Amino acid sequence: MQPSTTPFLAVRSLAQRLTGDTTDYDALFEMVRGRDLVLLGEATHGTAEFYRMRAEITLRLITECGFDTVAIEGDWPDAWRINRFVQGDGTDDATSALHDFERFPVWMWRNREVHDFIAALREINATRPQRQRVGVYGLDLYSLYRSADAVIRYLEGVDPGEAALARERYAALDHVREPQAYGYAAALGARPAAQAGAVRQLQQLRSDEFDYLSRDGTDALDAQFFAEQNAQVVVNAEAYYRGMFSSRLNTWNLRDAHMANTLFALARYRVRRGGSGKVVVWAHNSHLGDARATESRRRGEWNLGQIVRENTQHRALLVGFTTYTGHVSAASQWDGEVEQKWVRPALPGSWEHVFHTTGYDRFFLPMQDEASRPLGEPMLERAIGVLYLPQTERHSHYFEARLASQFDALFHLDETSALEPLEPAAGWHRREGSTETPLV
Repeated sequence: MQPSTTPFLAVRSLAQRLTGDTTDYDALFEMVRGRDLVLLGEATHGTAEFYRMRAEITLRLITECGFDTVAIEGDWPDAWRINRFVQGDGTDDATSALHDFERFPVWMWRNREVHDFIAALREINATRPQRQRVGVYGLDLYSLYRSADAVIRYLEGVDPGEAALARERYAALDHVREPQAYGYAAALGARPAAQAGAVRQLQQLRSDEFDYLSRDGTDALDAQFFAEQNAQVVVNAEAYYRGMFSSRLNTWNLRDAHMANTLFALARYRVRRGGSGKVVVWAHNSHLGDARATESRRRGEWNLGQIVRENTQHRALLVGFTTYTGHVSAASQWDGEVEQKWVRPALPGSWEHVFHTTGYDRFFLPMQDEASRPLGEPMLERAIGVLYLPQTERHSHYFEARLASQFDALFHLDETSALEPLEPAAGWHRREGSTETPLV
């Protein structure tokens, strides 16, 4: 599939080149006016510039536009430790606040850019009263056992009798401690499913909320919300892991629906807490770009960006990030060590290749007026997650997308660098060379 010259000319007309100074984000901030949800994507989970730019944009949204919530594509209990750090609670420093991210891929959050970002948030919060402090929260659902343990710990402090009942309700999860093993056994009927008990526990927490919040103050509200969301994670994570071994459930849809529901719950909670409830989201383009504009729609898949648009209309802004080549931190297999891998130049027929041919190495591309209509035709787009498999580049990393419908705006960087983990594997510093022949 070869690109026409029409998208090329549209990009040349609309693109605003980045110069590296403080004005680079001004056009984006004009688009932010009147919106309370800004979703910032990434084409890979391991590109330093994406994290750095999202941090710069987010800090401005907080200080200039009243945003008070950052929601990331990370697990709920892991991110809560970051939240406590930026709120000024506990004894963590910026490095140890990231230590609860133990599940592969740890480099996705335990890296220099996130470290510096949360340190900056803590400094901002130090000047604010408690109810106006910025919070950091996780949207994901992989923390089945850690979330169940957190529910029980919370109840042990406020209602020991209910904590004992929670242990009974979560009993079907015990003796495994490996979510996929639980899901496989439950799906086959080899062990009882924990679904009913998990739902009962969530319902019980909600019905007891008034009693638990009789202890006045923000701390009680925070603790109760943390526990309730953990109980929600258990319900959805149990269904997710069981659904991995069932042909009747689409686990992608379940996961993104969970992230959307968590996002909306966060916004309500932050208002209830006394804040603005204006949220910045950090997640992969594949979650944040509207799925209706991609080939995912043909598979019956939706995502966070689509759900947000359908529910909030023009209150949300969806922003993508792309790259043409460079290096990325990624693994070659699941649970493998992180490597610094060369990102092959984008394939002809892709949006990234069109961007490269414009001769603009770094630019911002707004896509909300009539001039962006040529960017609504389908072309290839690249997505690199925690794995990068260049030997199967076309099959593993490209999908069809109508860019102007997928995002409201986009940042493109022609060449990018690998995200540096705080604790890089021994081989990470051996950067894969860029002399290999691009694969097609």
